[in-house]
Order: sequence, then structure tokens, then C-alpha cells
Amino acid sequence: MGIIERNKAYIAMIFAQFIVAGMSLFSKAAITQGMNPYVFVVYRQAFAVLALAPFAFFIESKESAPLSFSLLGKIFLISLVGMTSTLNLVYFALQFTTATLVSAITNAIPAVTFIMAVLLRVEKISIRKRHGITKVIGSTISLSGALVLTFIKGPPVYSSSNHHQNQHANHLAKNYSREDLIKGCLLLLLADITWSLWLIMQAPIVKQYPAKLRLTSLQCFFSCLQSLVLAVSVERSKEAWKLEWNLNLLSVVYCGVIVTGFTYWLQVWAVEKKGPVFTAMFGPLALVITAIFSAIFFEETLHWGSVSGAVLLVAGLYGVLWGKKIEGESQANEEKSQTKPKEETTLECITRHS
Repeated sequence: MGIIERNKAYIAMIFAQFIVAGMSLFSKAAITQGMNPYVFVVYRQAFAVLALAPFAFFIESKESAPLSFSLLGKIFLISLVGMTSTLNLVYFALQFTTATLVSAITNAIPAVTFIMAVLLRVEKISIRKRHGITKVIGSTISLSGALVLTFIKGPPVYSSSNHHQNQHANHLAKNYSREDLIKGCLLLLLADITWSLWLIMQAPIVKQYPAKLRLTSLQCFFSCLQSLVLAVSVERSKEAWKLEWNLNLLSVVYCGVIVTGFTYWLQVWAVEKKGPVFTAMFGPLALVITAIFSAIFFEETLHWGSVSGAVLLVAGLYGVLWGKKIEGESQANEEKSQTKPKEETTLECITRHS
């Protein structure tokens, strides 16, 4: 029991990465079987609201601030830029690319967030200090990895056998052209940008409305309505909206309830125990898990270009995280040496679009 107690945060984050990997796999399976990606987002967000709303109402009843029309408008806009745009881009991209590439390009979010924060002057860059140089180099390496993933395929790492394929794998397997893979990766990079903007906009809105669980529920609700308008405009067939007791229903319930609900709590708990950098460090594990199960269930063949790009992405990710860690230690030391510490806004929340 002592070992488990000491390593609860590690166990929780490893478990969370299995859940996140399952999101990519279930989503890919549902869309490969023909579910409309825009309809998928609507149902996913609806189940997320149903999962989060009861906890938000009872747990944060004393923490909720009054909701003005202006504040509701800001939350609506943030939901549109972040959750709605990002999720619809990701699920639309799943038609053109693999679950492994989705998981890989997600690891570019910390680097993209850092670059966007610098461009928007939310975060300052100190190139004369070690942490500033580290973050710049890490972001450059990470984005280079994303570009390698997008434009360089390379020879296959291994060749899957065509003589030992089971019926389920044949049903889910799909070949992609080079043009489709490039299109999918570019859509995913655009999703990273919108999610990074969402992360940046969270800081000021949380100050106005500190009840985080209620804020998340409201954003999921607005995202559901916004996605509904988009889905209805592109998909008028009633058949596309039917949910039966099959993989499609399992996928949307899993992504809406388990990923958005349960994983949210795991991440918040881990951040409180170990900090945001600790939580973000486990992101690449989901990539490894997704790649393994994608090779089994979707018969995805890894190529050296994808492997090289993923390695650069992960290396860049840890470079950015290391820079954040050094920066945090430096700021803590400065605050101790000053009688009146200077307030500075920093981006500490690094998550994936889940």
C-alpha cells in the first residue's frame, strides 16, 4: 500500500493516457464506419454536459459567481473559438488521417500555445535567460516535427501481412493517399492553433468566473448548441442522427462522459498534487498507446517519416516543459528575494483537445 500511495499521481496519469488514447481509437472507429463527424461532436458535447452538469451544480454551488449577459457572451465566444472549432476540425480531419497522427500532432499544443502567447503578448520571452532559450528551441523542434509528420512519409517501418487479417480489422482498415494525409495534418495543426487560443483565453475568464466545473459545463453546453447548428446545416438526413446500440453510441458516450468527465477530474487532481508540468509530461504516452492499438485494430503501417516527426514533437514538448520548469523555479526564487513580488501572467495550463 505504501508504494501505491506514494505513486498515486503517476498511476492516475498513466491511466488517464490510456483513456485519452481510447478517445482517438473509438472516434476513429466510429467515423470510419460512416458516422458524420459533425454529428459525432454534437452528441459528444451533449453527453459531456449531462456528465458534468450535476457535479457542477452540487459541488460548486458556493463558488459560482453571478452570470451577467456580458460574461455569458464571453463564454459563448470562447466556446466557439475553442471547443467547437477544435473538435469539429479534429473529427473532420479523422476522415483523412490516422488516429496515431492525431495523437502525435496533439503534442505540438504546448509549443503552439507558447508561440501564440508570445505573439499576443500574454507571455514574455527572455532570450537572454536559459528558460527562454529552452522554450524557443523546444517550440522550434516541436513545430519542425509537426511539419515532418505532415509532409514527409518515408518508407514503412514494417509491412503488415495480408494473410492473417481478421474480419474486424479488415472492416476498420483504410488506406490514405498522400494528399489526404497532408490535408488531415494541416487540419489538425489548425485545431492546435484554435485550442491554444482557447487555453490563452481561459486565464482571464477564470478570474471572472472561478467555478471551473461550472465554467466547463457552460462551455460544453454552448459548444453543443454551436455544433448542432453546424451539423444541421451540412447533414439533413435523419438516418445520420440515429444512435443505436452499436460502436457509434459507445464512442460518443465514452468521449463525452469518460474523457470529458472522468479524465477532467484526474487531470485537475494531478495538477493540484504535482503541478501542470507533471501532468503534461505524460502526453506522449498516449501517442505510444494509440500507435500500438492502431496497428492492431486499424492495421496502420508506421512510416519512418511519421516516427521521425513524432520523435521531434516529443523532444520539443519536453524542451518547452523543461523551460517552463526552469522559469517557475526562477520566478519562485525572485519572489523570495523581493519584499513586493511583481505579478505576472503565465500560461501554466497545458492540455490536449479532449
